Amino acid sequence: MTEITAPRPVSFAALVQQFFTEYLINQRALSPPTIASYRDAMLLFLDFARHRLGKMPTALNLNDIRQDLILAYLDHLEQERQNSVRSRNLRLTALRAFLKFAARRDITSFFVIEQALGVPMKRFERPMLGFLTRDEMLAVIGQPGDTWTSQRDHLLLAMLYNTGARVSEIIGVKVGDVVLGESACVHLRGKGRKQRSTPLWKSTVHEIGVWLRRNPSLGTDAALLPNRDGNLMTRCNVTQRLNIAVDRAAQAHKSLSKRKISPHTIRHTTAMHLLQSGVAFSVIALWLGHESTTTTHRYVEADLAMKEKALARLQEPETLLCCYHPADDELMQFLKDL
Repeated sequence: MTEITAPRPVSFAALVQQFFTEYLINQRALSPPTIASYRDAMLLFLDFARHRLGKMPTALNLNDIRQDLILAYLDHLEQERQNSVRSRNLRLTALRAFLKFAARRDITSFFVIEQALGVPMKRFERPMLGFLTRDEMLAVIGQPGDTWTSQRDHLLLAMLYNTGARVSEIIGVKVGDVVLGESACVHLRGKGRKQRSTPLWKSTVHEIGVWLRRNPSLGTDAALLPNRDGNLMTRCNVTQRLNIAVDRAAQAHKSLSKRKISPHTIRHTTAMHLLQSGVAFSVIALWLGHESTTTTHRYVEADLAMKEKALARLQEPETLLCCYHPADDELMQFLKDL
C-alpha cells in the first residue's frame, strides 16, 4: 500500500511572493496604488519583526506571526511612527489579507493564523469636515499670472474646485480626457478603477482652452497639468503649490492663515457648496465618486447654516421661566417671622 505523505509547507518568503504576484496582481487584478499600499504595509511589518524577533524576513515562518507580535507592531505604528488610527487600521487590513491568503496555502499554521486574525480594528474619532467659504475659495484660486507655473497652478486649483476631484484623480488627467464644447466635461479615474465624467463650467473650459493654446506641445496622452519636466505632478507637489496660493490669499483673508488647508479641503468645499445650493445627495455622491450616499451625509453634519435653517422651521416652545427661590429651613423661617 502506497503511503501518502503530507505536502511540504510553503516557505514564508514564497507565500509573500505568491500573495503579491499570484493573488493581488493576477487573481484580484488590484490597481498599482493598492498593491503599493499593501507592499508598504508588508515592508513595515517585516522590518519591525526583524528587529523584534532577531530573524531575517526570509527566515520567518507563519508560526512567528502571533497576535502579540501584531499588537506590538500596531503600537509601534501609533507611538513611534506617529501614525493615525486610520493608517494603523489600513496597515492591519493589508496584513490580515495576507494571513487569510496564507491560511489557505498552509493549513498547518491555521490555528496561529486564526488567533492573529483576532486583532480588531480600532475605532477613532471622525473630525468635522473643514471647508472654505466661496470668497475664501475664490481668493485661493486667484488670478493667473504671467509665468507658466502660475498659469498651471491657477488651472489646477480651478479644476479641483470645479470637479471636487481627489488629488490622484486630477494629476492623472490627460489632455485626451478633457472634452471641450457644448457638453464640456472631464473624465476622471477614481478609486477602484471607477471612471466618471464631471461637467465643467464655461470659465473652466475657457481656461483649459487658453492653457492648451499656450502649450501646443501637449499631446493627447500627455498630462494636462504636468510638472516642469513634463511628467505627472505628485501629491507633495500639489500640496506645495496649494500652500503658496493659501499664503497669498491669506493677505486678504486673515482667517486662512490660522487654518490647515489641504487639497482634500477643496474637495470638501465643492461638496459643501453643492449641498448649500440644494443639489441632491445622490447627485453629489455621483459627482464625488462616492460608492454610497452615507459618506455624502457627513457634509450635512458639517454645515451649521443648514442646521440653523432647519431649526428655524421648528416652533419654539412657549415656556415661562420662573425665578427659583430655595425653601428656607425652620430656623430661617422662625427668624424671618419675628
